[in-house]
Amino acid sequence: LPGGTIRVLVEGLTRANVISFISEDPYFKVEAEELTEDPNKSIEVEALMRSVIYQFEQYIKLSKKIPSEALVTVSSIEEPGRMADLIASHLTLKIQQKQEILEAVQPRDRLHKLSEILSHEMEILEIERKINLRVRKQMERTQKEYYLREQMKAIQKELGERDERMAEADDYREKINEAQLPEEVAEKALKEVERLEKMPPAAAEAVVIRNYLDWILALPWSEQTEDRLDLNMAQQVLDEDHYALDKVKERIIEYLAVRQLAKKLRGPILCLVGPPGVGKTSLARSVARSLQRNFVRISLGGVRDEAEIRGHRRTYVGAMPGRIIQAMRQAKSQNPVFLLDEIDKMSTDFRGDPSAALLEVLDPEQNNAFSDHYLEIPFDLSHVMFITTANTLYNIPKPLLDRMETIYLPGYTEEEKVEIAKRHLLPKQLEANGLEKNNLTISEKTIRKVIRQYTREAGVRNLERQLAAICRKVAKDVVQDNKLRSAITVQNLHKYLGVPRYRYGLAEDKDEVGIATGLAWTEAGGDTLIIEVTLMKGKGKLMLTGKLGEVMQESAQAGLSYIRTRAKDLKIEEDFHEKYDIHIHIPEGAIPKDGPSAGITMATALISALTRRPYKRIVAMTGEITLRGRVLPIGGLKEKVLAAHRAGIKTIILPKDNEKDLSEIPVNVRRRLEFIMVEHMDEVLPHALAAEIVEEATEDLGK
Repeated sequence: LPGGTIRVLVEGLTRANVISFISEDPYFKVEAEELTEDPNKSIEVEALMRSVIYQFEQYIKLSKKIPSEALVTVSSIEEPGRMADLIASHLTLKIQQKQEILEAVQPRDRLHKLSEILSHEMEILEIERKINLRVRKQMERTQKEYYLREQMKAIQKELGERDERMAEADDYREKINEAQLPEEVAEKALKEVERLEKMPPAAAEAVVIRNYLDWILALPWSEQTEDRLDLNMAQQVLDEDHYALDKVKERIIEYLAVRQLAKKLRGPILCLVGPPGVGKTSLARSVARSLQRNFVRISLGGVRDEAEIRGHRRTYVGAMPGRIIQAMRQAKSQNPVFLLDEIDKMSTDFRGDPSAALLEVLDPEQNNAFSDHYLEIPFDLSHVMFITTANTLYNIPKPLLDRMETIYLPGYTEEEKVEIAKRHLLPKQLEANGLEKNNLTISEKTIRKVIRQYTREAGVRNLERQLAAICRKVAKDVVQDNKLRSAITVQNLHKYLGVPRYRYGLAEDKDEVGIATGLAWTEAGGDTLIIEVTLMKGKGKLMLTGKLGEVMQESAQAGLSYIRTRAKDLKIEEDFHEKYDIHIHIPEGAIPKDGPSAGITMATALISALTRRPYKRIVAMTGEITLRGRVLPIGGLKEKVLAAHRAGIKTIILPKDNEKDLSEIPVNVRRRLEFIMVEHMDEVLPHALAAEIVEEATEDLGK
């Protein structure tokens, strides 16, 4: 050929089967057996030939890669085998398919195989044709639309009318100018408007930009409500909505006073911590009402995705801002009271740590430029008054807790609950159940009985449920029996609420050996803790039951070690730990108990059992014990003292270092109790144990 290239045409003459390879170098040399084709041309073979020629003709029409002359050449061939080979040479086949055709020795088998291949290729070509047709139509339509749009633009320009996209862009520009956005925000918004203007209205990205612009325009970048700085009015509003809770009210009044003196003041971040039902959430609403600010609340219970706080980036389908920005849009002002409810109930998983995202929100040094992933521009949260609520502090991460001012809301005293019931709960339930004031009369004694015998809680949620139950039964009497006035008394209370659920006054009926009354703090307030000790003949094994935690078990061990070192002074057999097994049990065994504050109580119960001196039933105690017998301070004093008072205790033994905390206890409760402050275990025993020894118990033990 021109250019010095050579083309070689190789034509196969016959098929042969390789029997063995003789040599491979410099070329393959084999022993082969020639395969002969069946020369007979049956009717079936003729039919196959016609079918294959027809299929080949259709294939040429669809593919347009094979010249039509090839069909003429193939049609003129009479030998079925040669025809099949020639058609196969024109097709684009895989190596495997070529090998299969080669291996089909008989023309009939070869034509069958070729027919299958052609049929499959035809299907593929038909689908390709349809796809190409569809794409071409789409392209034609897009081009047509483009030309028409350009023509419309030209016509509208001549007529002085605006294009729809231009009109939309102008509307957005007008809104941005009216919104008085910060310079950085306005610049970002106008850039997005320019992008929107250049896009076809149906483009997916256009929808994303519209949503983004709508969010920016809906946020309160500069709108603020004016604070009501009248301290007396604010105090009146807080007192109307909530009884007691003096610490929180005082903090709000302080904020208002400083706000009057210093005009530029960052919003405080308060964390209200307390048991369920003490009014943390409703208190936040009252704060907003007293300040005349807008109020928004988001619940963080169960939130485990960082994007819930910071939002998703706009690259994601259906992206939205985080809950903080959503709530600010709902607030419609830059300085609302913002309640983050149940901040201790957040959790963490593979999607990130939401508490870490809150660090920026709740840091007064950073939140003037809070960055949301969706907005991608800083939003000022420094004017917001954040209030968070939690039942316990230990679930809140320390860096987050460090950014908040903690105000602890203790449980209510009985007197406070009575006042809350009379002032707030009962009127609310009368209205909720459609009753008039004269339909129901309930005495203060009856309310006290409901509190003492039908509820056991730090808050008032369950008390409200019991009052609601009474109101429902009275409503039934009004409708069913036309009874217009019901008087609820101590005597008939069981008809409305059933049998009393709790026993009021849990102090023991008599002084007993090996029993001591401790005081415990729980999330629902304080409670009394009965500790029992029994001795059995054995080898000094110490058993602790009642689902006690590690710290409590260690306190029992420390108490036992102290007693062993002071056995002689306490008049106890010095080898008692070798002769007796000691079993310490704290009833209500299904409830987990932990903490060091029952240390002196367990030691006292143990000494009572070993010395046979009865424990005084009117005494309760709390305090941590050391190996030297020192009594260390404890927490939750107010709740523990209220629980002792509720249980009918007269004397409470407390660590000397807790004396400063007695000021938190209501005066009327303090007057009814005797407090004994101690520094060492030696000071505890004279007040807690009777002087006489119970001989009968000793004899029983000896047996």
